[in-house]
Amino acid sequence: MTVPDIAVQTARALWAELEPVHDVVYFAPEARAAAEAAGFRGFWRGYFAMRAAPLGPVGAAPVTAAFHGFHPSMVARALPGVWSLGTPDGALAARLAGSAAALRRSGLDGADPAALHRAAELAWAAAGEIDADGRVLAAANAALPRPDGDLEALWQASTTLREHRGDGHVAVLVARGVGPVAAHHLKIAAGETDGEWLRTARGFGPDAWAAGAEDLRARGWVDATGALTAAGADEHDEIERLTDRAAARPWAALGPERTAELAALLAPMATTVLAAGDVPVHGPVGLVRDGR
Repeated sequence: MTVPDIAVQTARALWAELEPVHDVVYFAPEARAAAEAAGFRGFWRGYFAMRAAPLGPVGAAPVTAAFHGFHPSMVARALPGVWSLGTPDGALAARLAGSAAALRRSGLDGADPAALHRAAELAWAAAGEIDADGRVLAAANAALPRPDGDLEALWQASTTLREHRGDGHVAVLVARGVGPVAAHHLKIAAGETDGEWLRTARGFGPDAWAAGAEDLRARGWVDATGALTAAGADEHDEIERLTDRAAARPWAALGPERTAELAALLAPMATTVLAAGDVPVHGPVGLVRDGR
């Protein structure tokens, strides 16, 4: 499929509206409680079990590669050990039920039922148009059946679409020789997330963290203070542009009118979810929504 420029331009805007819907699975108390009820006690056990569950009872090495952001030892503390505590099917059920409960509590159950239904229909249609080639997490999520309920379908479609974008982003980073730690530093230098929080949350020690910063300095992308140089800003923008292009196919298939309709439906929903306070500002994803 030829991807028109309008779909590329739209890809980032749609991600910004879908990401908050997806992110409740990591941060909302309902999702944490559902994970623990399924046997996955502890934040990181729940995180790795629920996000990796579409892949089956997978071990640490492929998840480290697919997620492209964690130190291998951190992943290995959870996988494959979590599968002795619960099953991938249990993790799938927990993440869906917990996320839907969080979205309801956040206020999406008060949305216009017709608007919610339409948003779920459009998001599901877009998720059905992903380009799965080389995209392991997106393909595994896209293979899951459509769940009952509009909130559940909206959450699963959002998840498939964000993993599709994420897989493409990882491919861009790999193609440009940007490793996980260097990618984190580039995001921090761009002001998209908190540095110390991200370092500890991804399991990297001081030496590995310092090596990633030195990598960017050697490339001329940050200065001695860690601030973006002009070359670094250009590289950051190019990575995001290529990520947008890699993420554009669902929106090209949906078409400009239906894509614009979905964006208009999602915008107040994303604002409602963020206002509930579960999804952190300047979190690890680096979400920016028009200054909101």
